[in-house]
Amino acid sequence: MHKRYSIFIKPISIIANLVIINWVLYHGLDDRFYNPRFFAYINLGWLVVSYHVKFYNIHRYIKVFELFSGFLLQISLFSFVYFAYFGLTGVNVDVYTHLKILAFIAIGIALFRTLYLFLLKRYRAGGKNFRNIILIGHNKTTRKITEYINKHPELGYRILGFFSNKPVKNSKYLGTIDDSFEFMKNNVVDQIYCSIEDLDKKQIEHFISFADNNLKILKLLPDANDAYTTKTEVEYIDYIPVLSLRRIPLNDTVNQLFKRLFDIVFSLFIFIFILSWLTPLLYILIKMESNGPLFFKQIRNGLNGEDFTCYKFRSMRENDKADIHQAIKDDVRVTRTGRFLRKFSIDELPQFYNVLKGEMSTVGPRPHMLSQTEKYAPVVDKFMVRHFVKPGITGLAQISGYRGEVETKRDMENRIRLDIFYIENWSFLLDLKIILQTVFNIIKGEEKAY
Repeated sequence: MHKRYSIFIKPISIIANLVIINWVLYHGLDDRFYNPRFFAYINLGWLVVSYHVKFYNIHRYIKVFELFSGFLLQISLFSFVYFAYFGLTGVNVDVYTHLKILAFIAIGIALFRTLYLFLLKRYRAGGKNFRNIILIGHNKTTRKITEYINKHPELGYRILGFFSNKPVKNSKYLGTIDDSFEFMKNNVVDQIYCSIEDLDKKQIEHFISFADNNLKILKLLPDANDAYTTKTEVEYIDYIPVLSLRRIPLNDTVNQLFKRLFDIVFSLFIFIFILSWLTPLLYILIKMESNGPLFFKQIRNGLNGEDFTCYKFRSMRENDKADIHQAIKDDVRVTRTGRFLRKFSIDELPQFYNVLKGEMSTVGPRPHMLSQTEKYAPVVDKFMVRHFVKPGITGLAQISGYRGEVETKRDMENRIRLDIFYIENWSFLLDLKIILQTVFNIIKGEEKAY
């Protein structure tokens, strides 16, 4: 599957900035500050400030003024955090010396950032880290965007062509608006730019539904007098407004790194303090009651709809229906030990191995069996939106009463509704809330825990 983004671009910048900071500190400080606590505080302070000011959120068509103002804000707040350490610890320092250190840090990061963005533009101009685009509609706005993107290959966009119900003699004309859907099914298209001027309400809704269900990014080119909700994100290409309908916080690399770091630490905690002693005990209990392996493996859909092997402690006797039918109440396939494991969600713990591998997250939409995806994707609108992020061991839908067996189409629709809410409103605090609520629900017991 074609990947829309390079996962290394932002991490390289973050790591390089931290290297610069630590190098300057190491060569500029006296021996009093050569301790892990000080260096940990400074590094964490830089990351926290950069997260809040979105220092690393550099979109492809950002203007120089935005870069400069963002840099000044980052350095100013970081300087405050830096000097706050001495106030908190009561250490007497030479202010002039530390101002010089901050100045060298600022100069070093500014030089790196300039070189980095220059090389990144060259990298994109060379055909790397690109995104394939199609345009829906042919008018003054779409022509301006086409002209601007063609003049700036460093943005990393490839315009495959445009679709319009007004045939135009142009090598980039690919057909009517209705033809675009078949084209997108047969070609790699990352983003769809739709001119609202050339579409009616029904057509716009069709594109929204198609983009959601086929993992495409939809951007709308509005008329000047149109109004949109505050949920809509607005970007600019050479002063031309472009609307992004779906806001996904986890598309931001800083958020991804923060969530990934938590997943790794939390998973290691589970492995060391729970699974290390629980696994051999369960091996004995499960093998005493039924023949078969300790772990149950099943192919499920994950990030971007890609398949992965999901692990669980085996709670059923081996059977040919495990990949087709979910467990139901009083299911004869479930063993006595398995019933206990499922009641307290202990059977899900091996999925922390999936988390460590990067296939899952601690919190996210629950991964569905392939048979469920085949059944519900065609009939439940926006079903595929849940695959914009990694699946989770627990999720908002699960703590809201939609765990376990899916009995009706309405059950699945409610799951999808809550999954989409989570995707669009993710925050670390929301993850913590879901984890704590999951533990509370396990302790008090759940109706569908079978």
